[in-house]
Amino acid sequence: MSRPAPAIVILGSGSLNTARRIQQCCSEALIYGLAGRVEDVDRSYSDFGATLRELYQQGTPIIALCAAGIVIRTLAPLLLEKGAEPPVLAVAEDASAVVPLLGGLGWVNDLAREIAAGLGIAPAITTSGELRFGTCLLNPPSGYALGDLELGKRFVSDLLAGEPVRIEGDAPWLASAQLPESQQARLSIHIGSAEREPAADELLIYPRNVLLKASAEVSAQTIREALHEAKLAWQSLACIVAPDTLMGSAQLRETALELAVPLRFVSAAEQLPVDWRESGSGLKFGVALAPLDPQQIGRARGRLAVIGLGPGAAELMVPAVKAELARANDVLGYETYVRMAGPFRADQVLHCTDNREEMQRARHAFELAAQGRSVVVVSSGDPGVFAMAAAVLEALHESTEPQWHSVDLEILPGVSASLATAAQAGAPLGHDFCVMSLSDNLKPWSIIEKRLDLASEADLALAFYNPISRSRPWQLGVALDIVRRHRTAQTPVVLGRDIGRPGQTLRVITLGDLTPDQVDMRTMVLIGSSTTCTFPRADGTQWVYTPRWYGEKP
Repeated sequence: MSRPAPAIVILGSGSLNTARRIQQCCSEALIYGLAGRVEDVDRSYSDFGATLRELYQQGTPIIALCAAGIVIRTLAPLLLEKGAEPPVLAVAEDASAVVPLLGGLGWVNDLAREIAAGLGIAPAITTSGELRFGTCLLNPPSGYALGDLELGKRFVSDLLAGEPVRIEGDAPWLASAQLPESQQARLSIHIGSAEREPAADELLIYPRNVLLKASAEVSAQTIREALHEAKLAWQSLACIVAPDTLMGSAQLRETALELAVPLRFVSAAEQLPVDWRESGSGLKFGVALAPLDPQQIGRARGRLAVIGLGPGAAELMVPAVKAELARANDVLGYETYVRMAGPFRADQVLHCTDNREEMQRARHAFELAAQGRSVVVVSSGDPGVFAMAAAVLEALHESTEPQWHSVDLEILPGVSASLATAAQAGAPLGHDFCVMSLSDNLKPWSIIEKRLDLASEADLALAFYNPISRSRPWQLGVALDIVRRHRTAQTPVVLGRDIGRPGQTLRVITLGDLTPDQVDMRTMVLIGSSTTCTFPRADGTQWVYTPRWYGEKP
């Protein structure tokens, strides 16, 4: 299985050179810099502690360029279970030291060696077993699983005390280890897929070389019982294989999650690298001679996420969206928005299209996801507000392709432009409000006029998307004439241009002073209701808010 991309977290510009040197040897790593202190990084953050804890909880490897004590104190509340933690390292700002802190039962020492080699120094590895034997016996390589961690700790302790060991089974990575081997040893390392009772003098390591073929929905308990009947260890189960007609099965997904194994799908004609044998329960198992790579078997259930980036600032992008971008194989969208979502890894494929090609983009996304890929469709703001979520659902609604309907589809929200602009101004949308697009590309102008008139008569605060463009120069003027039938000239208006992006501007004027030439396509227009108020800020600008009460104040 592929390892997640690390996060290189720095506190100031003095660490940036070392961070970039680390990034050269860890090409997928992203540099996180403290906003206001360091520029030209991949991600900006405002709170060091919250960012470190969020990365840790997401399972992201952390390379922190600061004192080790700061990292430990920051993560201390989360350190609950050894063995269930991502790698965490502290690196000196001047690149003089690399210290693995957490993830000793994972690949933190491997990552430390990789970084140290790139910096031209020796890593400060303190894991006693690894120092003595040249390998971490409790962390077998990919394709193998440790039997029992607690028994394993006692086993390694006995080895460190001087006891010899014998190796039973095929363990290629141990050939170069400095183990005190003896065929008469009491202790043994046993490598095999047969079910075996744990013993204190035996370290059990299971090759993940067993496939299970599920021709129908099946529970985790049924699989465990069938493995036991076949005298196969559950730890050797590499993945569950099912026909692609079952790709939409929630039961199979729950079963794979409970067993913590991948779920892969194959067509009827695909050949698999095992000879099948049937258990008494009707399930079929295949045992390969060597560990299996599930990524090379069939395909995963495709995933399609439609995400909202928010207004543009990285700190306003929700964590779930950041995580989705990190896992994506393919990213689709209008080129301006795709570039906003970056930076991307070299293995991620970008599909940039014109802003008027929404349906073609949506269909392309389903075609990719149906191949088992993890696909993201990017929108600015919120994907459900005049953006790609509706287009994606429309494409699915019109499709009769079963594999499209089996795709794991999720809509992830973002901060919409209207809400981001309102927050900058105060709370102009603090009571009931109406959000409208003034573009007549996809709906008749007569409908826009009718809705404008009714919303204005209802005394709703108004938020205008797509207010004006070169091809639609006159509509905003007509829209303002309609609003003025129901609003006084003193009604507050907020004009937010490129809010959340470099060069953002925010203006507060009145409806009487508003003219179309003050607005362009990148401006969000918020028009207050009859109760919307303004008052001065300390810096000379104005706060704008619409009270939560209506009529007489309670």
